[in-house]
Amino acid sequence: QVQLVESGGGLVQAGGSLRLSCAMSGSINKINVMGWYRQAPGKQRELVTSIASRDITNYADSVKGRFTISRDNDKNTLYLQMNSLKPEDTAVYYCNARDYFYRYNYWGQGTQVTVSS
Repeated sequence: QVQLVESGGGLVQAGGSLRLSCAMSGSINKINVMGWYRQAPGKQRELVTSIASRDITNYADSVKGRFTISRDNDKNTLYLQMNSLKPEDTAVYYCNARDYFYRYNYWGQGTQVTVSS
């Protein structure tokens, strides 16, 4: 089992910044890919960004150039730096950790990000 605990969400004005953190514990040696997803009210959960082995990253077009994913392997923590936030970024953000084949797929409890206009 892998436990994921997010923190860092909150309320911010448009144009502002937030940094989300995801602390991981448990059998993290099984994990190959980590990422951030978000779900806005009435919408499906969507991938925001992911990071895999050798720090290969992937970003949704809507956040490219504004969001940055990173990780601290010593602290077993995943980060999401969000800059130039827009009202449409408002959502619950979830941390995800999985292996390449989805045999193991874990989610955090989510953290609310609200961007006011």
